[in-house]
Amino acid sequence: MNMQAKPLHARHTADATTAEEGLAIQEEQARLDSHFATDVAMQNTLLTPRFYTTDFDEMDAIDVTPVRRDWDELIAEMDADPNKGHFRKTEDWDHVDWEGMDPALKKEFIDFLISSCTAEFSGCVLYKEMKRRGGNPDITKLFQLMARDEARHAGFINDALREAGVAVNLGFLTQKKKYTYFRPKFIYYATYLSEKIGYARYITIFRHLQAHPEHRFHPIFKWFEEWCNDEFRHGEAFALLMKTDPKLTSGVNVWWIKFFLTAVYATMYVRDHQRPEFHAALGVDPDWYGHEVFTKTSELSKQIFPITLDIESPAWSRGLKRLQKANADLAKAKAGTGPMAALRRMAASTRAAAAFARLYVIPAKRHNVPASTRLEPAY
Repeated sequence: MNMQAKPLHARHTADATTAEEGLAIQEEQARLDSHFATDVAMQNTLLTPRFYTTDFDEMDAIDVTPVRRDWDELIAEMDADPNKGHFRKTEDWDHVDWEGMDPALKKEFIDFLISSCTAEFSGCVLYKEMKRRGGNPDITKLFQLMARDEARHAGFINDALREAGVAVNLGFLTQKKKYTYFRPKFIYYATYLSEKIGYARYITIFRHLQAHPEHRFHPIFKWFEEWCNDEFRHGEAFALLMKTDPKLTSGVNVWWIKFFLTAVYATMYVRDHQRPEFHAALGVDPDWYGHEVFTKTSELSKQIFPITLDIESPAWSRGLKRLQKANADLAKAKAGTGPMAALRRMAASTRAAAAFARLYVIPAKRHNVPASTRLEPAY
């Protein structure tokens, strides 16, 4: 007997087999979503997640023949869909007392969830567009699978936000948020690092809370292990894409790699220091956490990048602190009005730029890239 499909409102993004299906479910739920969360997600600053577009024809022309064996193994692993049905609330989802939560922690945690949801969804939008516009079966298959995963992640975070009375209208975001154009190679560098540092962030928090469950103030952290394994696989895919063209990781492009490493690490450091109550509740010192994540990401990135940043240099930690202080001063200045506030904004912006430049010129560490690119999660 044929069974009629469930209506969209009765279905869950965890079970969606394509990004389109997951987004359709989100559209149906959007009537419950708040203007506040969507407005926050719509912001475009140096520290907020962005939506990207690129030269899709250039990406569609990639030939994965040089990495065929590793490519087919990775695609088969992703196609098996190990996390289907995982990103949904179960009996392990503890009750969250949003009303009783410390207001400062609640504010920072909601900001963390909105930022995470926007970042996951930005990947979904980019990957879905590559799948839609491409004709190369290898490339379109990969981006179809990654878009599916990111749609699930965004939907799951939105479920958590709805409990707090806020959620992001992802359909509105797709139509209205500003898109930034990046050349394909910049997409590779930025997205590879985003996926790998995402893995390092999630697994560091997950392992910390395994050892200290008294600090697990929200159930979503229980889902971080499988979540970060999706991030890991996505990073592996971008490593293989870069492996198809040696020019991407040699010559002048090494300077671009260093720029994206510095920018991604610095952005994470500054953003995390904007959430002191969030990290205090987790029982995590932001400086310790940042160093742990940078260490993991640097080790992972050796699979494809010929350099790593010297994160042990005293100049590195000093530079991050200067950048964080300049950014905090800039935020205060932006809250003011009048000519003096404008001068303070200019001064803080100049200091932030100078701090970033100092970080960038710290000599990097070079190493030989291994012949085999594939890695397995080890943390």
